[in-house]
Amino acid sequence: MITQRKKILNLIIIAAVASLSCMTVQATTFREEPVVVTQHQIETDGRLLKYSAETGRVAIRDVETGEPHGYMFYIAYRVPDSGKPRPVTFVWNGGPGANSSLLQFHVVGPKRVEERRLVDNAETWLTVTDLVFVDPIGCGFSRPTKAEYAAEFYGTLGDTASVTEFVRCWRLLHDADDTPLVLAGESWGAPRAATVGYALEKRGIRVDGLVLISGGTGLNTEYCPRELKDALHVVDLSATALYHAKLPAELGRDAEAIRKKIEAWARESYAPALAKADILSDAERTAVINQLSRFTGLSVDQIDRKTLSITPRQYRMGLLRDQGKILQVFDMRLTVKAGEAPAGELFKAESAILRYIRRDLGYRTSLPYVSLEGWEQGFAPSGKYPQSVNARWNWATAPVSPEELAAAMEAAAKSGSGPPRIGPPLPATEEAIALNPDMKILVASGLYDSYATCAASEETGHHLPPALRQSISFKCYIGGHMMYLDPPTRLEFSNDVKYMIAKIRERAD
Repeated sequence: MITQRKKILNLIIIAAVASLSCMTVQATTFREEPVVVTQHQIETDGRLLKYSAETGRVAIRDVETGEPHGYMFYIAYRVPDSGKPRPVTFVWNGGPGANSSLLQFHVVGPKRVEERRLVDNAETWLTVTDLVFVDPIGCGFSRPTKAEYAAEFYGTLGDTASVTEFVRCWRLLHDADDTPLVLAGESWGAPRAATVGYALEKRGIRVDGLVLISGGTGLNTEYCPRELKDALHVVDLSATALYHAKLPAELGRDAEAIRKKIEAWARESYAPALAKADILSDAERTAVINQLSRFTGLSVDQIDRKTLSITPRQYRMGLLRDQGKILQVFDMRLTVKAGEAPAGELFKAESAILRYIRRDLGYRTSLPYVSLEGWEQGFAPSGKYPQSVNARWNWATAPVSPEELAAAMEAAAKSGSGPPRIGPPLPATEEAIALNPDMKILVASGLYDSYATCAASEETGHHLPPALRQSISFKCYIGGHMMYLDPPTRLEFSNDVKYMIAKIRERAD
């Protein structure tokens, strides 16, 4: 009898231990990673701004199982509010596969790169909004939890879904789900901001503002006639030609006067010619090419006689061909010698930034911070290091054949006008505004960016229906893709963004 009771007792103990073990495993699997919070202060606008900096990673979980499929790293800066909730602005760069350090340490955050070191940033947006800098999976310290989960994140669809989930989770975990919300993205991160904005609105999460930097409008409808948009691009190219002294002397040096003259030609002659390019006579075609050469600085033999168009790649390669130079992609004021690769480093303060994150902000990890550090800094079990996120990216928004994918990739590379578009566009700016007509959007471009469409964006604004026109503002800044690298533009751009966010906060009050 005693033996039987012992057996039963042992079974109960074993079951209890097994249950405890399961609970321990579950707690370990589903726990939130610890965060690190430090206190700081800077002087801005003649006053002391005290703020906290929080570093950590948010789990991106399978909604059905609760299993983390990835951890997304962030740096959040917050200022104690005075009873009224401060807006929270989520900020990311593009790539895809770029971490958020460029925007954070050149214009938005409380620290700014200056001569390979970090200094206090008096123009930080932190004066009007809390800031959360986001590194999507595969960059910074953000990682999938298993190699087989990488494909869930390294694609346009998965990226939008996972970043949307990050914003939702961060706000819930920080009791910030009732604060005004702004999303800001640069380059490929701009359309990400627009698609995430729509996805959040679709879930009932109000988005008050978008800042779309050097990445287009996020509009899926061609409100401006295509031929007119293409024609007006010559106006932007003329600014680069003027900078490199490639315009005829008779046009003068007055940038605004030149712009008006070329814009008038683009509207009255070039756009109509593009609309009937297939039926132009040889004489008409020659006349258009001669004017294109005159207004862009390209020689007539470099302009496609059939299409009468100039691709970004063609312009970068051709404008200074006689000098053996190529214009840089992100800022056409800058050049490299033909046959040489661009410098590649947008800034050279990697060591200072890494010390700041790991020491000043106290985020201690041995993971490489991709892409300030290479994958090769870490351990690869097979000895083979991963390709970059960009190299593995799935651009398709719908199933496509390998042939369709290859053709789209080849066309994008040939034109040099940005990433390929494969499949239908995702709901973005106009769809988000339809859900929230009060949303405010700033579309920012740099005049010397080879991807810029300053004149076309301005024209698009004139063609928008009233519901969109009241929400979207367009601004062209003196600078390149990262227009804020020019100090006067950094101040102007920051003031524009802060004004927009301040108005959002006033409306929320």
